[in-house]
Amino acid sequence: MLKIKVDYSKNSIGADYKIGSAKGRDMSSRSFNIEKQSFDIIESEIGKHDYDKDQWVVVRRVIHATADFDFAKNCKILFHKGAIESAFLAFSKQSYVVTDVEMVLHGINKKSLSSLGMNGICYINDPECIENSKKYEKTRSELAIQKAMDKINNGIVVIGNAPTALYEVISLIKEKKIFPYLVIGIPVGFVSAVESKGELSRLNIPYITNNGRKGGSSAASSIINALMLMYITNHKKNQE
Repeated sequence: MLKIKVDYSKNSIGADYKIGSAKGRDMSSRSFNIEKQSFDIIESEIGKHDYDKDQWVVVRRVIHATADFDFAKNCKILFHKGAIESAFLAFSKQSYVVTDVEMVLHGINKKSLSSLGMNGICYINDPECIENSKKYEKTRSELAIQKAMDKINNGIVVIGNAPTALYEVISLIKEKKIFPYLVIGIPVGFVSAVESKGELSRLNIPYITNNGRKGGSSAASSIINALMLMYITNHKKNQE
């Protein structure tokens, strides 16, 4: 078993472009170094991969959140060539982040959102969506996406659970009703998850998705968290 010694003293806490710093993230030195130790273990076990530097920061955060190396292998995370650049543009414009379910929204780092002057939105528990779901035989998540159209437009949408929500996003994009800066689409499941992600990957828009059935709330929120932290840390570094 791999054992990595970690110094929990204050002197061990330095800024790292990939994960920021304890002070910058309002973390204790112990918490920060436990996270860093986890990343060291991931680095030691991952082996070869073909992600570039920025993409790997995102994928590594997903592996950290899920303890699942498959997100770099069989269920590999896929990046549109403009995905990270477009995410950074959305951050600079203080765009909305819209999620399919509350679990994804709860997993998004609120300090990062606040630092960027952004807001996260999820309408799945909106009374109108709940009522219309029963009335029109639609899922609450797809109706929640419809309700959030004005915020998805020039925003970021994060889908971690509901393929029907991702299909609705795709449909609205094809109909030219919304133009999001980035679609993070990694719904989990057995029904339509693989198919919806495949359809997203065929769109000529900035996206982050993955192969296979795996996905979920923690994976989806960790992607947006990694992107925000990367942007914030790089921005601070450029100001120094």
